[in-house]
Amino acid sequence: MANIGMSELKKGMKIQLDGIPYKITEYQHVKPGKGAAFVRCKIKSFLNGKVIEKTFHAGDKCETPDLQQKTMQFLYDDGELLQFMDNNTYEQIGLTYDQVGEAFDWIIDGMNCDMMFFNGSAITVEPPMTVELKIVDTPPNFKGDSQGGKKPATLESGAVVQIPFHLVEGDIIKCDTRIGEYIEKVK
Repeated sequence: MANIGMSELKKGMKIQLDGIPYKITEYQHVKPGKGAAFVRCKIKSFLNGKVIEKTFHAGDKCETPDLQQKTMQFLYDDGELLQFMDNNTYEQIGLTYDQVGEAFDWIIDGMNCDMMFFNGSAITVEPPMTVELKIVDTPPNFKGDSQGGKKPATLESGAVVQIPFHLVEGDIIKCDTRIGEYIEKVK
């Protein structure tokens, strides 16, 4: 496993500390008036979803985790587990709601996702970077709504995003799942 130094850390990077794989969710490089610079991060565990704060100083090293990624298709929610299927072997794997986390807001039946494996066990799933989803609930438009304004919309996956006033229920939009924002209306 390769070692990662303080200067190489960035948001979204996957690291391993004490045998546990983490994802950096927040990153801040701090240069105090006195003393050496350091990096303050919030890291989220892939195993249990807990977020902790960690400070890295010059010379600190962490490892890259041994993560394998496989494309899996989301099948259904059976009430206890979210069921995914390997498109090549047709093997089914169930993940808990905690393991899937915020990705659950962006996936619908039949969607392909990237499942992460750590030491041979499925630990989490990541939706595609952009998804096209139908608007199922949004307030109606009123005469006089401003051009630059936004209104909330609930999508078929359950996610809520801010959209322009001219969009209505039934429209299909493209969203960025990493930041949870509307990108454009799909033609």
